[in-house]
Amino acid sequence: MKHTTTQKGFTLVELLLYVAIAGSLLLLTTAFLFMLLEARVKNQTIAEVEQQGLQVMQNITQSVRNAEGITAPTVGGSSPSLTLDVVSGVDDPTVYTLNSGTIEVTEGGGGAVALTNTRVTASGLSFENLSRAGTPGVIRVSFTLTHVNPDNRQEYTFSKTFYASASVR
Repeated sequence: MKHTTTQKGFTLVELLLYVAIAGSLLLLTTAFLFMLLEARVKNQTIAEVEQQGLQVMQNITQSVRNAEGITAPTVGGSSPSLTLDVVSGVDDPTVYTLNSGTIEVTEGGGGAVALTNTRVTASGLSFENLSRAGTPGVIRVSFTLTHVNPDNRQEYTFSKTFYASASVR
């Protein structure tokens, strides 16, 4: 009579192998999720700068198109501010300026209204009057928006320079 004994369970080598495989999979999943989160934050940063830049540029160019004339800068000159002679007496003059990293507009005698928020810093605001004598007026606008990055983290680093031209109708 033969006695056969079968033991059920894992050997130490098998157990160590399973733990190593599970640990590797967990590490790879964590790294992938971390990279996914960084990419999402970077995309949000880019979208924030793009959205604000396009909104500011649209606001400025629409005001130029609807203006009666360009007061400053003078023909052939450039300036960090733009003064427009607008149709509405209440909003006359309309002035665009850069103040402490924020692009602002002042309409008539009212107070300055910020066109950018605190998540971006504006710099290099420049208006160049490309008009010729006898023409309604053409302005070239440029400025740079940089995402605010107080912790100096790579995924929050983004800057873009915006350019556009508009003519008085």
